[in-house]
Amino acid sequence: MAEIKTTANERSVDEFLASIEDPVRRSDGIELKALFERATGEPAVMWGPAIVGFGTFHYTGKSSAGEWMTVGYSPRKASQSLYGLHGAYEENPALVEALGRHTTAKSCIYVKTLADVDLEVLERLIRAAMERDPNS
Repeated sequence: MAEIKTTANERSVDEFLASIEDPVRRSDGIELKALFERATGEPAVMWGPAIVGFGTFHYTGKSSAGEWMTVGYSPRKASQSLYGLHGAYEENPALVEALGRHTTAKSCIYVKTLADVDLEVLERLIRAAMERDPNS
């Protein structure tokens, strides 16, 4: 099996977030850290060079196996990429509609800025994602 390249590491989440050049993306990243920690009850951990993750689970795929974050986010240039929420939005599309301005892909929700979304709804989505089996 192939070895996964994105793994949890000892890099400082706070230093990573402080290094983000765009002030809105940096501020949103800091706010997301607090929101995810509150919603998950888990500490923020760096995964690879640019993903902040919360919780872990073991997975076995077709070509790899290992540990992965249950939920997380990455402050990318175009948007905040929110990981692990796909099951929550597939199971409750009305909740995602209440989120506000966003786009989705197979495994992510993309938010340009936190000002575009309802943070209470986002917290509910994170909690729902933490409660479901990530291997289902």
